[in-house]
Amino acid sequence: MQKEITARHFDLTSEMKEMCETEMEGLTRFFENIISAELILDTERHIRKAELKVKVYNATITGTGDTDDMNNSIAMAVDKVKGQLKKYKGKLKNRKPEEISEVIDSITKPRTDVDETEI
Repeated sequence: MQKEITARHFDLTSEMKEMCETEMEGLTRFFENIISAELILDTERHIRKAELKVKVYNATITGTGDTDDMNNSIAMAVDKVKGQLKKYKGKLKNRKPEEISEVIDSITKPRTDVDETEI
């Protein structure tokens, strides 16, 4: 899973970055075929906003959280995405799992082939 964390209007500390990465890694408990996750943290006056976008097979799942504490905002966004991932996983049970794994492999693996490169 590719992870991207963006901080707007404030400096991101290393502790907060580690906490965000562990929260995003925890999403794999609910759906293991996550392609990428992007977390956008923003500060506006006294409101701390967190927006989490998770790209999965054929969909993008988004959750937001607005509170006065950044940790609570992150937890709120992650909880919203967890619920949506559970629902999405239930819908995919009737589809072909081979098709899903082929799409994930084509997106996440590098596009160069060792046999095609010239020396």
